[in-house]
Amino acid sequence: MKHLISILLLACAAATLPAKAEQIRYISDDLFTYMHRGPSTQFRIMGSVNAGTKVTLLEVNKENGFSKITDSRGRSGWVNSDFISRQVGLKERVPALEKELTEVKAALADAQMSGDEKTKSLQNSLQMRTEQITELESQNSQLNEQLMTSQTEIRELRAKIDTQKDDLLMKWFTYGGMVAGAGLLFGLILPHLIPRRRKRNNGWA
Repeated sequence: MKHLISILLLACAAATLPAKAEQIRYISDDLFTYMHRGPSTQFRIMGSVNAGTKVTLLEVNKENGFSKITDSRGRSGWVNSDFISRQVGLKERVPALEKELTEVKAALADAQMSGDEKTKSLQNSLQMRTEQITELESQNSQLNEQLMTSQTEIRELRAKIDTQKDDLLMKWFTYGGMVAGAGLLFGLILPHLIPRRRKRNNGWA
């Protein structure tokens, strides 16, 4: 029995001991709470603490569900532990969030501007490459046309050369035939001419 009583007394004492000295906490948003002189509603009210107020946690009474705090005005008292939060109040969070939002918007605008500049640069580079490709394709088409024209002219010239060779051969054959015919004719006529001249000379003698 003595051991049981000792354990209960130690448990009560532990419940009244501070959980952690001077911990920063905040009164929950969207409400206010009364501050009492002791760890229950039976103690006299010292005043109220507005929602979002930054307080320092001094002690926690788990048995009664109350916590001892010191507010920004230097008052120390007890409030309901349910009204104490680890989260920063809206009064402090909103300006910080607005500042962060402004910074994020600025960073986003810079990133967008940088992205637009990069996109514009890429578009200009792409347009330049496209123009170069178009110009090269046009030059290639012109070169192909010139090549086809040159090949056609070469074929025509070769055909003319072949025709001229055939004509030249025909001319040579014709000239050769004419020369041969003339020589043959001259050879046939010449013997008849020479004897007649000799007979005339003998007659005169």
